[in-house]
This record gives sequence, structure tokens and C-alpha cells, in this order.
Amino acid sequence: MPRGTMDQSAERRNRLAWQCRRGMRELDELLNGFMDRRYAVLGEAQLTAFTRLLEYPDSVLLECLMGRMVPADKDVAHIVREIRHTTAP
Repeated sequence: MPRGTMDQSAERRNRLAWQCRRGMRELDELLNGFMDRRYAVLGEAQLTAFTRLLEYPDSVLLECLMGRMVPADKDVAHIVREIRHTTAP
């Protein structure tokens, strides 16, 4: 992988990891757990959907990740299911 691509990849990962810090324990655990376990194997479409999910307000994000709301965007809904499955106790 060319150096510029590696730098961009690391920058993207760092930016997403920062966006996962929400200041709400439940969200932090779910989002950071997903990043730790699954980030390395996500494809471009999944990364794009995850990025869109992180744009949701905390209250909506929590409702989605708790299973009380399903995102209308099918790609984001798929990422929500992956997060819930990956980080389930």
C-alpha cells in the first residue's frame, strides 16, 4: 500500500475513533467495541455507512443501537445490526 494511502487510512480510522467518543457510556462502549473488533475488516461501503451513522444525534443513535428504532437507510441499518451483534454480551 502506498504511503499516502496508509496515511489517509490511519487518518480516517483516527477520525472515526474520535467520533465514537460520545460521552455517553452505552454509546462509547458499543461504538468503540465495534471499532476495536471490526474496523480492520470493513469494506468501503460499510465504512461510508458507519460514517453516516456517526452523524446521527446521540439520542437517535442510542435508540438505533438499543434496537428501539431502525434507520431508514438500509446500509446504516445493516451497520447497526453488525454493531449490536458484534458488541452483544
